[in-house]
Amino acid sequence: MNADELKKQAAARALELVQPGMRLGLGTGSTAKHFVDLLGVKVAGGFDVLCVATSEVTQAQALSLGIPMSTLDETPELDLTVDGADEVDAEMRLIKGGGAALLREKIVAAASARMVVIADDGKLVQRLGRFPLPIEVVPFGLEATRRAVVAAIAASGAAGDLVLRRRPDGEVLLTDGGHYILDAHLGVIAEPERLAQALNVVPGVVEHGLFIGLASGAILAGAGGLTILGEIA
Repeated sequence: MNADELKKQAAARALELVQPGMRLGLGTGSTAKHFVDLLGVKVAGGFDVLCVATSEVTQAQALSLGIPMSTLDETPELDLTVDGADEVDAEMRLIKGGGAALLREKIVAAASARMVVIADDGKLVQRLGRFPLPIEVVPFGLEATRRAVVAAIAASGAAGDLVLRRRPDGEVLLTDGGHYILDAHLGVIAEPERLAQALNVVPGVVEHGLFIGLASGAILAGAGGLTILGEIA
């Protein structure tokens, strides 16, 4: 199987966790897109579910499939969120934000009783950091914020280049919230909790892509089949 087929396999297994009447958080990204597509087929057959999207892209996809949608203002407590990840380690710590939806993804995950990650097994790493860590920042005072982020990274024992994320046309990428993203190319994050705490207190940082203590389980698909990490039930 190629990577896309593996992602579909993980998404199909996650769909088995969904019970009628559930309030679901729908993730963003290539693997989560498969989950939403499969959920749409079930809804078309009369399956009852109410969902909250983590991005405008996922919202549009779900609505196009006839999936009933809500907001966290209307539905502030969710039963389950199914989302992808850019990296996951054995302790269920994640890097997310490759799709620029990390702020909404983290808000939705925190509002959920459970978060289950779906991905191909290439996303499983021994140590986080190979994938650049997205850090969402407000445009105002960008250079001052950038310098404070560099200092916070150094204070946590990590190091690497910070790159302002741009669209393919060269323009600065804007998140759904109208923010910028600084991608931290760190290679290895020896102490993810320490780095998360350091970034949390930087003025101008809206959110970062370290998801710690949010995911309860992961479904990873590989050539040898599915691997389950943590608790998914």
